[in-house]
Amino acid sequence: MCFYVITKNKKNRTFPIQFALMKYLTILFLALCFSSCDYFDKKKVYSEDILKEDLQTFNWNEVDEYPTFSVCDNASTKAQRKDCFETTLTTFIMSQLANETIIVTKDINDTITITFQISEKGELSVIDIKSSDLIKEQIPEMDALLIESLKDLPKIFPAIKRSQQVKTEFKLPVVIHVN
Repeated sequence: MCFYVITKNKKNRTFPIQFALMKYLTILFLALCFSSCDYFDKKKVYSEDILKEDLQTFNWNEVDEYPTFSVCDNASTKAQRKDCFETTLTTFIMSQLANETIIVTKDINDTITITFQISEKGELSVIDIKSSDLIKEQIPEMDALLIESLKDLPKIFPAIKRSQQVKTEFKLPVVIHVN
């Protein structure tokens, strides 16, 4: 079924509405084709640009998996594994210090903060030990005792970031209670 619009041109011919519609659609199509040429431009993407963009969105202060001991393998969440690691490390240090005979003239109930680093290979190294003046006065060999207590640690599995073993730094508070 065709509808015709009867129009007359100079030669008295009638044009069907289909012809007029096709003429307008052709013009519209050509206009779209010429204006959309930017969509077909290919841009060259460099791997260095992708790397820079990825590194900017990276959170360097967080790891995917915290360092861990083999006893912490059954912990299911990231927070549980971190707590297990810290608890195991603190318990090990305290058990080693309990074997030492420490004589003081004043009661001590204070906290020492140990800053340590775990390498990509799982090797622990002490960076800093902060203690109060009272501990330094009463137990001058405390730093050496702490460092010595860390030598017999069980194997540490390093932290993981994006499937790579990475170096991490931690601060661990250790409560010292001596009567």
